[in-house]
Amino acid sequence: MKALLKLTLIVSAIFAAAASAQEQGHLNVRTIVQKEKVIVNDAGETERRLVPADTVVPGDDVVYTITFTNISDESAANVVITNPIADSLTYVAGSAFGPGTVIEFSVDGGQTFGNADDLVVGTNGGQRPAGVDDFTHVRWTFEYDLDAGAQGLARFRARLN
Repeated sequence: MKALLKLTLIVSAIFAAAASAQEQGHLNVRTIVQKEKVIVNDAGETERRLVPADTVVPGDDVVYTITFTNISDESAANVVITNPIADSLTYVAGSAFGPGTVIEFSVDGGQTFGNADDLVVGTNGGQRPAGVDDFTHVRWTFEYDLDAGAQGLARFRARLN
């Protein structure tokens, strides 16, 4: 039950982040949280499918898929999608995906963003390279305008601590 409560809080935080993009009047943003399930198909082969993450336990990976549509009559310029990574989750290295985007991360609560390999965190008077457990946000910056009616996708995977 504790893991389910954590997941509910995480989903709430994601929806709150998406609301700011919606307020601009250009984007309809939808976030879904899923987990991967291995199933055996009719041919006896195993397949991996994304299914609703109704119940997760520590150690489970969850997949966040953010879809968005430009609902205005004009192209949307400078489209940026930012998602927090809840304290109860650890980003899975290399899992962020978004066609036509620059993907950056934050280790300071979303104040600044950079390439994952360039981020550092402070330690007892010094600094060390940031690890995935230090990431607090993931951000997708689109390299193109999103035409009226066009859709986009961003995705990342995180592990429940």
